[in-house]
Amino acid sequence: MGQPIKNITIVGGGTAGWLAANLLTSYFNNPSEPPRIKITLIESPNIKTVGVGEATVPGMPRMLKHMGINEREFFRRCNASFKLGVNFINWNHREDGSPVSYVNPFNSGAPIRGHSPAQYFQAFGRNAEDDTRAHDIIEATCPAREAITYKKGPRIIGGEDYSKQLGYAYHLDAGLFAELLRDVGTERGVVHIRDDVVDVNLDDRGFVKSLTLKDMGEHPIEFVIDCTGFRGLIINQALGEEFIPYNNFLMNDRALAVQIPHKDPTDLEPCTRSTALGAGWAWNVPLHSRVGTGYVFSSAHRTDEEATKEFLAYLGLTEDEAQPRAIPIRVGRTKRAFVKNCLALGLSSGFIEPLESTAIYMIEMGIRWLFNYFPDTNFDPALTNRYNKVSTQLYDEVRDFIVLHYTLSNRTDSDYWNAAREDMPVPDRLAENLEIWKSALPIQYDLESEQLFTFWNYKVILFGKGFYAPDHVFPSAGGLRKEDWADYIRALRSNKRKLMSQLPGHHELLTHLRSGEDAPPAWAQGKSTVQLPGLSSDDPTVRKAPPPPAPPMDDGALL
Repeated sequence: MGQPIKNITIVGGGTAGWLAANLLTSYFNNPSEPPRIKITLIESPNIKTVGVGEATVPGMPRMLKHMGINEREFFRRCNASFKLGVNFINWNHREDGSPVSYVNPFNSGAPIRGHSPAQYFQAFGRNAEDDTRAHDIIEATCPAREAITYKKGPRIIGGEDYSKQLGYAYHLDAGLFAELLRDVGTERGVVHIRDDVVDVNLDDRGFVKSLTLKDMGEHPIEFVIDCTGFRGLIINQALGEEFIPYNNFLMNDRALAVQIPHKDPTDLEPCTRSTALGAGWAWNVPLHSRVGTGYVFSSAHRTDEEATKEFLAYLGLTEDEAQPRAIPIRVGRTKRAFVKNCLALGLSSGFIEPLESTAIYMIEMGIRWLFNYFPDTNFDPALTNRYNKVSTQLYDEVRDFIVLHYTLSNRTDSDYWNAAREDMPVPDRLAENLEIWKSALPIQYDLESEQLFTFWNYKVILFGKGFYAPDHVFPSAGGLRKEDWADYIRALRSNKRKLMSQLPGHHELLTHLRSGEDAPPAWAQGKSTVQLPGLSSDDPTVRKAPPPPAPPMDDGALL
């Protein structure tokens, strides 16, 4: 047995560095006692974070609560808003060329007599000629579309922090979030050093022995976490760990980012929008006081100038009104995130385009796994190997789910969309599942990894993209009863109406949270939570050529 690790050094600030510092503090140190492990964060005063605004997944409220962060303070300080799902626009076309829109929500449908509500929807809801007809799988299973359409918040005014009537995540300003985490972390004992790392020094075993800092000289290392962004200063450059690109599956390698004002600050949509353009897709993240937006695209199909022109036309802005900045992105993962006495976290560990807002979740899980497989000074290979196995599974899981959005696109209006569907290979497990799913809906046993995206998320995308024709019949449909569907959908709609009447507007709820007032208005007093038939109260996911070199940056916000 080795000795207990007593010092952890984090190199790099931004979201990844400060989130790691706070999670480690919450795991290892009791604020009423001397720290068990000293946590030091070294942050360059000369390297900027991206900081364009960020969307998250529903594990985020749980994480903030775990760290003991007041949710109202989070909303006030981080310009935050609620997110009830992702609205995908123009990723597929109807026969007449009009764009398809569908929502990937944060609530799932509960079974009907032990069967998936998606089966009942396909068998009875899509083609019904009476009031039991439902237009899409989301209308048939949960209230997310209605809440987004009517711009509702996810809980009643006066509810406690982290309470909810609907599953939710957040939109936030990543730069402000990092500042909040910095303030919380330093108050709780994290040592903050503002200096540049000019050299990484290794010992005879190839372990990181020390860092040479520009002003403070030698900084000894016991265990180090690399949060230096796409540079991979320690994991890739000093330790030489290989980077595995995903460009054989995903084409996008550039992003434009810009901040714009709201057209109407009171008209806050509680969702992230993802709108497909000619060579990629544009995100729209509505924060409380502004909008974060950008265009993720393929440099093989658009130059920066061409993409900027297309993006500004989509926004309805001129070059005088907005100047998006171009960001090269390194899509893929470091082969092993945990090497010797170094752990890569955030962009230095890997990055898959921000289509499903997975960046912060993957940082959180990286620290949770570190706690579960925490080594002593011997750094038992069994622990690091298991860490690397589960980390690789998560990256591959996210990769496969993102690939699904492209390979099922039916757009034929550009070389990019033709290539995304016809030229890019599909990972083996996903290809196998797509064959299975022609005859059977996804179930949990189909997925090798279900850490973030569940079989329910796959059902939503399959239905949203028209994978199942309206007249498609599943072999198992003979065991379903139309009467059960009718009872279910009518009760669901009745309770949706009740819920929509109780939930405040998104802007109204944010105004209340930012004011710090606790008392609910008279109209909301005495009203209880409505549990919807067919609605699970749990988050469905937990949520229940290589790109060019990147400029120096720590982890900021690429959604």
